[in-house]
Amino acid sequence: MWIWIFIGVIAVSFAYIQLAPSDPKRWHKDVTAVENKDLARGAVRIVDADLAALDAVIRNSGAKVLSGSVEAGHISYISRTRLAGFPDYVTVQEVDGKLRIFSRLRFGQSDLGVNKRRVEGWLSKL
Repeated sequence: MWIWIFIGVIAVSFAYIQLAPSDPKRWHKDVTAVENKDLARGAVRIVDADLAALDAVIRNSGAKVLSGSVEAGHISYISRTRLAGFPDYVTVQEVDGKLRIFSRLRFGQSDLGVNKRRVEGWLSKL
């Protein structure tokens, strides 16, 4: 009996992770970092790159636009982890001719380097 309760709790948890709403007011904010950083919950990269080209790479990876546009110079995406589909939020903002990229997780305390690897993979494709 307890095993079925445990399985039910796990199933409900995964369903919530997949279906939880994403509020643009919470995730589509200015990227204020001015240097590269690796964080327990994400990563920041400051690069010289073309926003339209990076946008194409990000969209081709399967990420979905949450808010913003290339024309606005500020876009936030939802990208999901491969296995469990955990949502990660990526904000790209053009500031003084450079792109500020902030990728972070929504659930948990550590992304185990997933956001860093994802961003660096996108940048390697430019």
